Amino acid sequence: MTHDTSRRRLPRARQEHLLREIELRGSIRAADIAVQLGVTEVTVRRDIIELEKAGRLARVHGGAISLSGKGAPVPARALVGLVLPGAVSHFPDVVRGAEAASPALHARVVLAQSNYLVDTEERHLRRLVELGVEGLILAPTLRGRSLDQLAAALQRLPVPTVLVERRLEQSSLLAHYDQVRTEHARGAEIAVEHLAQLGHSSVGLAMLDRTPTAPAVREGYLRAQEDLGLSPAPVASLPKGDDDPEASDAALKEFLDACLASGTRAALIHTDAYASRLIEIAMDLGVRVPEDFSIVAYDDENAELAIVPLTAVAPPGRELGRLAMTTLFERLRGDSPDGLSPRHIGLVPRLTIRKSSGPPPE
Repeated sequence: MTHDTSRRRLPRARQEHLLREIELRGSIRAADIAVQLGVTEVTVRRDIIELEKAGRLARVHGGAISLSGKGAPVPARALVGLVLPGAVSHFPDVVRGAEAASPALHARVVLAQSNYLVDTEERHLRRLVELGVEGLILAPTLRGRSLDQLAAALQRLPVPTVLVERRLEQSSLLAHYDQVRTEHARGAEIAVEHLAQLGHSSVGLAMLDRTPTAPAVREGYLRAQEDLGLSPAPVASLPKGDDDPEASDAALKEFLDACLASGTRAALIHTDAYASRLIEIAMDLGVRVPEDFSIVAYDDENAELAIVPLTAVAPPGRELGRLAMTTLFERLRGDSPDGLSPRHIGLVPRLTIRKSSGPPPE
């Protein structure tokens, strides 16, 4: 007998999905849920039994119904559009956070991806409005348009909109929108502070500049370097690895060579994919991580899977998605604790220490 082992390791995720379907439809069939999740009906029935014991639903033959006992479909209170650049970086966690918040809010989330294209983003927004969404959560594309153009586009939307993962307070028009974002500058500071506490007197920076996160990471790095009195160190802009892997590897090797030549024995690398590749390049050169060179990754998608598990800064994607949903519903209900004032919420990333960072060589 075969089982989807990844789902077996994530019973909470299965049960959240099951409860969400109950909230939206009033009833579920175990067979349908099993197909949706790619698990056996036995697994779904086991989840139903556990949720019944917890008082979250009522078990019936073949499935479960809501605690109303009527089994009638329960309409969603609100349809929410979620428009993100794509399934990269921590955005999948943002989606999961928004979905996890939706049952309690009696909502259903519809996801669209802009791929950092203004025309695609605006087309998705129009379609979602036509679909009847009552609110939108948007990580707007900044490349290819001014902030005034973005503000004009948002003003045309007839529903409340929460902006995520963008620093937009400098625009007086955009400052009126609710915003939830990661304090990426503080995340970079935390990474540099960690390396300084280990005894490093200089810390390099290599980063993918072609992302909205990059300016804040650079800002935090430079601020930490100044506040901690660190010596100047190499700073490199990395090409997009998907476009030209050889150019990416060459840039990483050049950066590592510059660090070693300057006596710098630690670096912050954005993203964790580049950091993982830097470990491999270092090993090819006979440079040990962390004995000879310490690395902290910014982003924690697959950092733990690197040859040397990476110490990494992790943006709080799930919490961001959850807060974006609750902020939107406070606006929809008119019960925001700030009244009509916009809410600007900043979340601090966390640092997970693994094996890629250590004290400098003696």
